[in-house]
Amino acid sequence: MTAETVERRAVLIAGPTASGKSALALAIAERCDGVVINADSMQVYRELRILTARPSPEDEARAPHRLYGHVGGGEGYTVARYLDDLERTLKEIAGRPAVIVGGTGLYFNAMTQGLSDVPPIDSQVRAFWRERARAMSPASLHRELAVVDPVLHGRLHPNDTQRVLRALEVADSTGRPLSEWQEKRSRPLISGAHVAHIVMAPDRDWLHARIDERFRAMAADGGLDEARAFAALRLDPALPAMKAIGVPEMMAAARGEIAVEAAVEAAITATRQYAKRQETWFRNQMPDWPRLNPAASRHFVAVVDDTAQRMKQGS
Repeated sequence: MTAETVERRAVLIAGPTASGKSALALAIAERCDGVVINADSMQVYRELRILTARPSPEDEARAPHRLYGHVGGGEGYTVARYLDDLERTLKEIAGRPAVIVGGTGLYFNAMTQGLSDVPPIDSQVRAFWRERARAMSPASLHRELAVVDPVLHGRLHPNDTQRVLRALEVADSTGRPLSEWQEKRSRPLISGAHVAHIVMAPDRDWLHARIDERFRAMAADGGLDEARAFAALRLDPALPAMKAIGVPEMMAAARGEIAVEAAVEAAITATRQYAKRQETWFRNQMPDWPRLNPAASRHFVAVVDDTAQRMKQGS
């Protein structure tokens, strides 16, 4: 990707699943003649409209939506490909505010900070380190990192096992520390003074109730049929779309392996766990982004009006 950074009018809305991001994005887009652009790694998949909670056709009719359902479930969609698609979309909507919304933190990092061009990790190297990680304590794994990448060793907490493991894999597979690869990033796509940032920060009880209500509505609204049709494609279980939250549980129900209610309960639990991981990620990676509690209706409306006005004025 060879994008140049261009100052654009853009609103970036991140947050955990079921936190009201899409409603906020649509409200802002309607008020500033903006275009809603997806930043959720699962909502790109064509076959999973219901189970990934993509915007409804009615919502899509209220404002233009881009990068939703444009990828087949049999494809392995990457961050690099997302940036290519986003760059093309931003060019297509030139002159209109971009309202970029989703729960995939890596997409936001990549669009605002650029992407490191790290080569693919050798499969044997990955298997080796995954096996070691299962046998070692987080502290021991972290000490291993000090030898091959002292820069990241100093940045990463010992309990941040996923990133520690990634750094070890990269150093072993490429012969260069991940910290060196990260110094050579592509130019960010979104930058400048005309960008608004929002992280949805709902109360935990409110979010859990929303997750419960929304997934039950999905199941009642065709989610089981969607899972049955998706399972019939017989895709590789390792593909990202096959691991979308709620999809494995509902496919199991569609195949008659578990009761539908049991699948729904399991999917709700998985969704709550995923939301907690998202909240932790946003708290650690986006500490300076303004927070919005979607349950505070008066504040919600004020943020919509203020953000839309900023986009109209380009300031």
